[in-house]
Amino acid sequence: MTNEKNTIDGVLLEKSADKFSINDNITINVKFSVTGGLREAFNEKNWERAYNKHDNVFKLKYGVKLYSGGLRRRELGALDTYKKAALFWTRNPKLTQMAEKKVWVQISKNFEPHIPVNQAEAQQLLLDFDEKMEIKASELGTGKHKIGAEVYVSWFKHDYTDEVDTKSNSKEIEIEVTK
Repeated sequence: MTNEKNTIDGVLLEKSADKFSINDNITINVKFSVTGGLREAFNEKNWERAYNKHDNVFKLKYGVKLYSGGLRRRELGALDTYKKAALFWTRNPKLTQMAEKKVWVQISKNFEPHIPVNQAEAQQLLLDFDEKMEIKASELGTGKHKIGAEVYVSWFKHDYTDEVDTKSNSKEIEIEVTK
């Protein structure tokens, strides 16, 4: 188990445009990554060890809250969901990178399973996030608006990582809504 600190890095907001009409929908992508101990410990060697100790499901809960900035901060939208990693025994030699190992991982998001082809892809699928959020320009009103995001991640203790519950904020971006 690793003692390296887990953090949320690179919280970034990407807007689809700078100006929107009052009747438009505004699309903002919220991107971030979990770095530190879990990313290092989420590897084939630890999957095998955890599987042998019957610790074969890892659930990572996360969320995003969009808000309009300024003195009177107001929530514009929220997302609460999770990703799940399930360890399984396989005979497929194309999956495991280490010849003598037979445990691999399946990553699910919103009940859509994906079996990564290598350890790096598994880490990326579980620990990198790109969430598309939509808000109506009419909810903001005309004028210039600052938009920010607060993100959180949490998980319980497992064989290869300690329990974590952490938050981070993005830098605000500015958009303009016209009539």
